Amino acid sequence: MAEYKSFSEFWPHYVAEHSKPATRALHLAGTTVGLACAAAFIAKRKWRLIPLALVPGYGAAWVGHFFIERNKPATFDHPLWSFMGDYKMIALMLKGEMDAEVERVLERQK
Repeated sequence: MAEYKSFSEFWPHYVAEHSKPATRALHLAGTTVGLACAAAFIAKRKWRLIPLALVPGYGAAWVGHFFIERNKPATFDHPLWSFMGDYKMIALMLKGEMDAEVERVLERQK
């Protein structure tokens, strides 16, 4: 397991582990469903169910890693930075900038 001193050091690793568009799409879908579940649980005051909102996000992401990327999810070794990376990646996806970020990171790793 690589050791990173900051999120900015971790980010290129995270991007490289999410190089395929289908993996990123699964992350987006799972996170969106997870946020919707969390919002519904909060709205219905079902506080103890809130942890279940993590299931669609992690489930979809892990399917992408195991079956598309064929790598180990970053969550296993770096849970907080992976969580942060997911939201940064989704923000870049929504702005239409994530494909370019993947190309930039992969080019630097050559």
